[in-house]
Amino acid sequence: MKRIQLKLAAALALTSLSLSAHADCAYPKAPASIPNGATATEAEMVGAMNAFKAYDAEVKAFGSCLDDETKAKAAGSAQLMQLKTMQSKKLNAAVEELQSKAKEFNEQVRVFKARG
Repeated sequence: MKRIQLKLAAALALTSLSLSAHADCAYPKAPASIPNGATATEAEMVGAMNAFKAYDAEVKAFGSCLDDETKAKAAGSAQLMQLKTMQSKKLNAAVEELQSKAKEFNEQVRVFKARG
């Protein structure tokens, strides 16, 4: 009975270590808000544009970090495939969010320019 508990505890410890090992790359955060193009000032739109440029750079850095993490942590071919799959899903999610937010921002830029 004790042996089973020890094996279970060891398995749980290894699982938690492997999960924390995959959390090294910080997921990029999208800009908190997108100015309303109908009411925003030019300074607000420029600030948002700069925030989106920084966000785009963070997403690219996130992709590079995931690549480096994959290279550093993959020990065997089975583990490598699992890690690549997981890293690919993380990057795809970040890129999809970036594209969605950029689309929203670009719509507001068009509204802002139409005012002009």
